[in-house]
Amino acid sequence: MAEEKHMREAIRLSLEMMLAGKGGPFGAVVVKNGEIVGIGYNQVTSTNDPTAHAEVVAIRDACKNLDTYQLDDCEIYTSCEPCPMCLGAIYWARPLRVYYGNTKEDAKAIGFDDQFIYEELEKKLNERSIPMLPMLRNEALKAFEAWQENDQKKEY
Repeated sequence: MAEEKHMREAIRLSLEMMLAGKGGPFGAVVVKNGEIVGIGYNQVTSTNDPTAHAEVVAIRDACKNLDTYQLDDCEIYTSCEPCPMCLGAIYWARPLRVYYGNTKEDAKAIGFDDQFIYEELEKKLNERSIPMLPMLRNEALKAFEAWQENDQKKEY
C-alpha cells in the first residue's frame, strides 16, 4: 500500500535523523501524485531554529521543489500528530490530507507536551504567559491599506 510506504519513510526519517543528532524524533514527507516531493525531519537543536519541526521543514522543501506556496493535491505523512505550530502551517499549505503515526499523547509521554500552547490559545491576550502588547496600530495599518489598494497583489 502506497500510504504505508510513505508513512514508513516519515518514520525512518524520524529515527535515523534523531539518532544522527539532528533533533527530536520526528519526520515528515509531502507526497504529490504518489511521489515524495518534500522531506523533513526535526532540526530544532541542530539549526537552533525553534520552527524547524519536521512538518514545517517538509512543507518548505515541497514548496521549494514545486515552486509554489500551497500544497494543493498533496498529502503529508508525519511520524507524529502535528503540534499547534505545525498544524497552523499545514492549514496554510492546504494539503488534501495528513496521515500521522504517534499521537500527541505519545509525544507527551516522552516529554514533548504541547498542551500548554493549546491552553494559551484559549486565553485572552492579556492573560497569556507571554505578554501580547498592542503598539502603533495606526502606523501598522498603512501596510494593510496599501495591500488592499495593490492591483499587483497575489492573494493566498
